[in-house]
Amino acid sequence: MAKLFTIVAVPGVISMLVSALYQIIDGAIVGKVLGSAAFAAVNLVMPLVIINFSIADLVGVGSSVPIAIKLGEKDEKTASEIFSSACLLIVGLGTILGGVLFFSAEHLVRLMGADEEIVAMSAQYLRIYSVCSPVTTIMFAVDNYLRICGRVKYSMFLNILLSFVSAGLEIVFLLVFKMGIEGASLSTCIGLLLCVVLAFKPFLRGKMQLRFVKPRFDRTILMSIFANGAPTFLNNIAGRVTSIIINVFLLRLGGATAISAYGVLMYTDSLVLPILYGLCDSLQPAIGYNYGAQNYSRIWQIERRCFAICGVLSIVMTAIILLLREPIVGIFVKSDDTALIALSVHALSLFVFAYLTRWISLATQSYLSAIGMAGYATIISLSIALVFPLIVLFSLRSLGLDGLWLNLPVASLMAAILAAILLLVHSKQWRRLKENI
Repeated sequence: MAKLFTIVAVPGVISMLVSALYQIIDGAIVGKVLGSAAFAAVNLVMPLVIINFSIADLVGVGSSVPIAIKLGEKDEKTASEIFSSACLLIVGLGTILGGVLFFSAEHLVRLMGADEEIVAMSAQYLRIYSVCSPVTTIMFAVDNYLRICGRVKYSMFLNILLSFVSAGLEIVFLLVFKMGIEGASLSTCIGLLLCVVLAFKPFLRGKMQLRFVKPRFDRTILMSIFANGAPTFLNNIAGRVTSIIINVFLLRLGGATAISAYGVLMYTDSLVLPILYGLCDSLQPAIGYNYGAQNYSRIWQIERRCFAICGVLSIVMTAIILLLREPIVGIFVKSDDTALIALSVHALSLFVFAYLTRWISLATQSYLSAIGMAGYATIISLSIALVFPLIVLFSLRSLGLDGLWLNLPVASLMAAILAAILLLVHSKQWRRLKENI
């Protein structure tokens, strides 16, 4: 079991950690070089960028579950058909959504209540991602396919390469060529395109378990993909919708300063959450494979260790962030912007307590998705991403900005309770499966 975590989980965590560090570098460069207005513009439009990438997550994660199960059943032909169909589907959906976001960029940002300076910068940033969408979004799916085929280290290498290339290009574009906000998004898109080419090279050479075959878009395959990808997709979409609604409240209560403070929270979150997600996500193929092979005792061993590690990591990271609040804020905010620094430090002091319980719903959702229990996973996903945050948003609105900083901590606690209840319900089925082994 320790070998499995070393081979699979550790590279997955490293990949996510390096990606998270790049996001922090990205935020720091934008905030320090382009200023607080650009920093606010990026954070205002980032939910739309993530919605664009969520299509790849929908198909990538959704197809990974049946692919892993089919490989566990030794049915490589069907697994390859699902793989080939999923890749074409991602490119097609990425083209459609990219076009929609490109032509509606300014209108969408205006609806949030931003002034024209923020609207112009946000639209520039979003349109670069939209143009590149057909060929870059698939990177968020091929990562899953590489891990399914046992190329975990290669997947880690590509994620590290993506972060270094994107960060290097961003430094060159913003500091050397003096490009504006579009330089930040263009650097990431170039890095994504390079890694997409390298990621598909092993598949094109025909040396993987999965190979390109004639796609088969039958109803069964499509329903399987969308059902299993729904929890992750809905979590992304619902989470971004929630972020947009919160941004509207932030603009009304505190203007661009409040948006920038919330951006600091999101960049901090981008360091913590990907580590937990990387651990859980990297184990999904192993869970799915063992589920297909009916090796239920091994699944229990994997998940018990996964939950324990997630819990310990969350406590440690909460303590570290509390101790380093001011240095963390200083990464993104200019030293002379004292009002933004004070607001961000206060916000982070409240927001950080979300991590004490956030891991419970995340690990539970990942486990349920891996064994094909999309219904339970979707309930958790929608609850933490949309339902509970909106309930908390209106319940704590009398607290003003503090109610917004406390939104995720309270919603995470509610989601943890829900996840525990669903696990108890599932445990009855689990015991029956163990009795039949």
